[in-house]
Amino acid sequence: MALTTCVIVPTINNPKELSIVLDGLLTQNKKIDHIVVVGPKDDPGRLITESKNLRFIDDKGSRNRADACNVAIQETNSDIILFTDDDVIVPKNWSESIIKWYSMDSVAGVGGPNFAPVNESTFWQKVIDVTFCSTIFTSGTNYGNLGQNDLEETNQLPGVNSSYRRSVIEEAGGFDKGAIGAEDVMLDHRIRMNDNKLWTDKEAIIWHRRRNVSRVKKQIRNYGLVRSLASHKYPELRSPTHFLVALFPFIVIGSFLLFFWGINNGGVAWPDFWNISLSKIPMSFSRLNAHLLPTLILCYVILAWYGAWKGHSPSKSKLTIFFSPIVAYILHWNYGMGILSGWLRILRGNPGLQVDDRIRQ
Repeated sequence: MALTTCVIVPTINNPKELSIVLDGLLTQNKKIDHIVVVGPKDDPGRLITESKNLRFIDDKGSRNRADACNVAIQETNSDIILFTDDDVIVPKNWSESIIKWYSMDSVAGVGGPNFAPVNESTFWQKVIDVTFCSTIFTSGTNYGNLGQNDLEETNQLPGVNSSYRRSVIEEAGGFDKGAIGAEDVMLDHRIRMNDNKLWTDKEAIIWHRRRNVSRVKKQIRNYGLVRSLASHKYPELRSPTHFLVALFPFIVIGSFLLFFWGINNGGVAWPDFWNISLSKIPMSFSRLNAHLLPTLILCYVILAWYGAWKGHSPSKSKLTIFFSPIVAYILHWNYGMGILSGWLRILRGNPGLQVDDRIRQ
């Protein structure tokens, strides 16, 4: 008996890009049985959806992606549920690459990597994509995880490119109510805790438009906030890397303070700053502090370059790799501040999951 399929696309005030998504889903090599869009009842995406003879589901006032998806899950009926967003470009082989694996009983969910569309991205969006796909600074994510084999087990599927058996979603209780930024992480965690396995297919690529730098700062800070709250709710999600990123703002501020203290206390051979000979300036605590900051910056830049170079982003070039340390710094600072904000909320006794801060229009 063939498995029935459905793809759920949450949307909010993005009709132009939504239309591109739906056109891509309608021309898949492997036909999807049901394509549904979920969003506010008066969203302009409703007209776009219905003009293509597709179903639009009222999200019943949901204020975040998790709640909207839960509404759509309840309003649909299929064996397999695929998820993507309203700002992607869907290759013709996407559904085919994913659905074929559900002939295996061991597959509870399948996803794939997502990259910025090279021909439709600004320079800085390409730099952001290269940084997202770094093998060092974002190695815990699935942005550009191609893997070595056709199908590899993974801990988490990106919400923009994921699919599950309906039975395992229902067994896990759906997405956590009110969550954004980590709703996919928490759902995948509960699915795996029920002894189910998640997989990634390197061929199941989604082209996902990146936000500009100013919006990425806000997005990443929110991710850090929600990830810390999610880790509080599910302690198993805690990771040493998240703790290290939380320390990043302190390391930066502390390094600058020690740098200026070292300079003011004879740690630099003015005006020849780069004269590091021991005969000119003896080894001392002030010398160590004066040269700590530039040393850390140099190491950070080299690691950022190496991670970007080893990543799989199709936007890789000498120029995008060169500028990737700037974006890496922005991501680490804002993610760290987000985590710290989450810890502060927990200390204040308000650990509830962050809700979406987008304005409904």
